[in-house]
Amino acid sequence: MRIYVNANAGRDGNGTANMPFRHINDAAKVAKAGDEVLVSPGVYREYVNPIHAGEEDARISYRSTQPLGAVITGAEQVKNWQKYEGNVWVCRIANSIFGNYNPYTTVVYGDWYFAKADKHTGCVYLNDKALYEAVSLEECMKGEVYECSWVPEDSIYKWYTEQDEEKDETIIYANFQGKNPNEENVEINVRRECFMPEKTGVNYITVSGFNINKAATTWAPPAAFQDGMIGPHWSKGWIIEDCDISNSKCAGISVGKYLDPENDHYFTYKYVKSPTQMERDAVCRGQYHGWLKENIGGHIIRRNNIHHCEQGGIIGRMGGVFSIIEDNHIHHINNMMEQGGAEIAGIKMHAAIDVTMRRNHIHHCTMGIWCDWEAQGTRLTQNLLHDNQKPAYAKSLEGGMMSQDIFVEVGHGPTLIDNNVMLSDASLRFATEGVALVHNLICGALTCVGDGTGWRYTPYHMPHRTEVMGFMTILHGDDRIYNNIFVQKWPSEDVIIPHDSDEGFDSENRKAGTWMFDEYPTYDEWISQFDFTKPVDMKKLEPVHFGHLPVWIEGNVYLNGAEACKNEVNGLVISDKEAKVDLVEKEGSYYLDTNVYDLVGEFKDRMIHSDILGKAFEPEQRFENPDGTAIQFDKDYFGGHRGMDVIPGPFAQAEDVKKVLF
Repeated sequence: MRIYVNANAGRDGNGTANMPFRHINDAAKVAKAGDEVLVSPGVYREYVNPIHAGEEDARISYRSTQPLGAVITGAEQVKNWQKYEGNVWVCRIANSIFGNYNPYTTVVYGDWYFAKADKHTGCVYLNDKALYEAVSLEECMKGEVYECSWVPEDSIYKWYTEQDEEKDETIIYANFQGKNPNEENVEINVRRECFMPEKTGVNYITVSGFNINKAATTWAPPAAFQDGMIGPHWSKGWIIEDCDISNSKCAGISVGKYLDPENDHYFTYKYVKSPTQMERDAVCRGQYHGWLKENIGGHIIRRNNIHHCEQGGIIGRMGGVFSIIEDNHIHHINNMMEQGGAEIAGIKMHAAIDVTMRRNHIHHCTMGIWCDWEAQGTRLTQNLLHDNQKPAYAKSLEGGMMSQDIFVEVGHGPTLIDNNVMLSDASLRFATEGVALVHNLICGALTCVGDGTGWRYTPYHMPHRTEVMGFMTILHGDDRIYNNIFVQKWPSEDVIIPHDSDEGFDSENRKAGTWMFDEYPTYDEWISQFDFTKPVDMKKLEPVHFGHLPVWIEGNVYLNGAEACKNEVNGLVISDKEAKVDLVEKEGSYYLDTNVYDLVGEFKDRMIHSDILGKAFEPEQRFENPDGTAIQFDKDYFGGHRGMDVIPGPFAQAEDVKKVLF
């Protein structure tokens, strides 16, 4: 059945073509498996709470009849501004409009949140652009540049809030820098979410073609309920496609996690157990909450434009397993720098088991992709990542995060990173094990290898399942690095970066290449520590069981001073010729201006496949497809065919480097 919605209809109807509903949520109350909800262009200021689940072969579909014509927003317009003083105006909002959730008394705060200043989940928008929250009326009135902002010219637009408890009103002051807010489009966050079921198990929903924006979402760490402006809330089989998703206070899309009151921001409110321990609890408690392949995940997130969200573009803890995230444009995440903590990235996924992230364009984010814990069967392929770093003019945020294109943290693999173009200052950060890097162009540093894990015992799982197989700390190594091109594009000097949880700073090397694996054993060196001809002496083997795992490094190219590991096999190092790799934008398309393949010349590699990569050590799972079949790396960044001549890097043919990347 088709159900019709039109915000511009003369009056409420019954959902027929002649008498459409005026609100999407009215349709969401009655839509059943197999139904299609057709939404006409218009602005829908409402929270959509789907009640019924679809079925695998009978989905419930919500479609904007005009691409991006239907706008679902968590904001309301404000037209009653009064002049206060100078450029500052004031308005009063009756708290009854917020119901049981007031974004102007709710602060962004919780486990793994490190920023020092309290910011509210509410926000003020001037012509679709978020204003910066001031911590005092005086700061709001001054309207000065916020020195941590990546867009300092925007940071002079401020807002400040306080409560009038006697009148039960929220007072908002805003510095519009000379503009009359009653003549502009000024909105404020009112609702927490835009499109997200309140209950779990609302399966097989499609959301297609909407503009979804401006919601007062909350901070979403791994051992807490995670909301976004849109998301499935612990369900199975959603498709979110062709949407424009922007201006979430925290997350744009959330694909996890269940609400567990006993372990919701446990560390923040109870202190007595570490947040890492509560993450382990969350994994095990997940089984009680039905965390099985048959029940959870398997989502598709594709062709969306996700931007200007201040925690993450796509986030999730456990609920996103077995999903595909493809062809999305994710950009300008956390650029306001009002928030800081360990959950910030273009894509931040915990337990991305058998998740494929491919053909995404991710740029101008504090961090591009962050795979935290249990990146088992995770594959990052054919992505373009660049400018995921703090601008030189911006001051580091106290409590802010380090920046890089891809961060893989405290997992046991197999994690596969292949056929990507990575152009930021720091391309990769590993505080993990069991990663395969194959056929990438890597222009920034590979950092943090062997550091930053300590006692971080994390789980690994039955292959291609969620059931926990065991827990182990991170030994580091167990990495395979084949057929990549490393370029020292950026200066190799040490840089000063912030700690992620205190006021200190670290010195970090920016030297590109695989040199940091010099002290790791080869497989032959590692296996020689075990004498299989004698009875096992458990005590003598203890240091071996907690030592670094072996690495395999072969067929890589090193340019512009990028340094090879001493155990590199069949590599190519060119130090006497200058390599150039520049990203060029022309009419919305991105190209590479580079001479790397001129320098590589006739150098050839061998074809890599799953049997060469072998199995990740702890889960004893191959680097393979989610269905268990082998991967032959005969497809390049564009999906082009690699034939008999296999060249390093993400392109099958040298001339392909001139094609449009995105």
